Amino acid sequence: MLDEMTISLSVETLDAGGFEPPEEQATFGLLSMTANDRLLTGAQEVDGGELRRGPLVAGYPLAEWLVWNWWRIRWECGRPASAVGKRGWDFAHRVTSVGEGYAWPVISISSDGRHASLDSRPSREPYTTPLRYIGAGRETISASGLEAGIDRFVADVLARLDTPATRETNLHRLWKELRAEREDPEHARFRRFEARLGCDPDDAAEDAIYARLDDAAILGEEALGELAADAAVAGRGSDRMMSAADLADTAADIGFDADPRNAVTLADAAVAPDAEAWRAGEHMAQELRKREGLNGPVSNACLAAFAGTTADAVSQHDRSARLSFVLDGEGGGARVALRSKWTTGRRFELARLVGDRMFGAAMGSTVEPLWPATRAYSYRQKMQRAFAAELLCPFVAVDEMTGGDDSGERQRDVAERFNVSELTVRTQLVNRGRIDRENAPDVAAHGAWS
Repeated sequence: MLDEMTISLSVETLDAGGFEPPEEQATFGLLSMTANDRLLTGAQEVDGGELRRGPLVAGYPLAEWLVWNWWRIRWECGRPASAVGKRGWDFAHRVTSVGEGYAWPVISISSDGRHASLDSRPSREPYTTPLRYIGAGRETISASGLEAGIDRFVADVLARLDTPATRETNLHRLWKELRAEREDPEHARFRRFEARLGCDPDDAAEDAIYARLDDAAILGEEALGELAADAAVAGRGSDRMMSAADLADTAADIGFDADPRNAVTLADAAVAPDAEAWRAGEHMAQELRKREGLNGPVSNACLAAFAGTTADAVSQHDRSARLSFVLDGEGGGARVALRSKWTTGRRFELARLVGDRMFGAAMGSTVEPLWPATRAYSYRQKMQRAFAAELLCPFVAVDEMTGGDDSGERQRDVAERFNVSELTVRTQLVNRGRIDRENAPDVAAHGAWS
């Protein structure tokens, strides 16, 4: 079914002379995974060339891995491209890290908080296992669909462990603990924040996490999660996250005055609640351009007016913060701080903040004091990036200017015309399939917003 992940395991006999643990013998079978009815585990035997739906493995270690890493798989929003080579991310998100001597499929599982991505890749030569995985590309499902798929698989594995020798395994203990954590709101809040930081359960200092969670009363619960995800991408722990005091000091010292009451809104814009982030962001930008009658580039003054601030926020490069954000004050005013030292970067960041407030109003979200634009790969941040790109450099105009010529020179022409970076133009082309991701390593490194 669409918007569903399935992990199935046929019943096979493990002929290993009785040396394998009983939990592996009880859960041995042919593994197959699907997302949106698309097979992710398809493989071909290297010697005979026979096609298979998946490998012969024990389901027990996979279930154990899924349960142990559940919080990170479900809630960690670090950018996959930024995590290449980082063993901690690999261990929590790449199925090949399950190990135990089996030839696991080359699948990565990650989430942006609202949707989950399952990325199935082919095996690399030279082949070191009897199976060569074909790879099925990337499939996106809802986060709830991911949860349900994992829960069903774990239940199936536990049912096969219902024997006198396998009723009290480590998986039983981990699953009992996980279910209790998920059902307890405060415990779930702690684990979710811990995962946003890129930490395994109990890997971060408990006191440090609670100290940061206290900032939710000042900044907002959702905004705090975005700060945690940003710290994970930047390789910082909770002790190096920007605190509420840090943000207030930055806003006061180098921020620019803004009035949220003057910021542009599209409260009546229709955004499908299940829309992927890039579609939601692009749609909001197109609606705004249409309503404002924007046919060409957006000037600094116009962009600043959308944010309820002045063009100084874009032009004064010497006032650079660690993080781009808007912090609302109690009297109706606000302060805007931007991170980039370049005009094109500051324009893009300010456009992201415009989109963030607009999206929150359109979705009827709880109004929080902090509106952050971070380096993380959460749904909110992906939506912001897509919005900013389409607002400042709409793809229709990019397509018209390039006319099928996607060379670097034409990309520079478009970037100069719309006062954006060449990376923004290139990412628009990559997301529309005009340029292969493999041929745009800078886009992969910075994270395409689709």
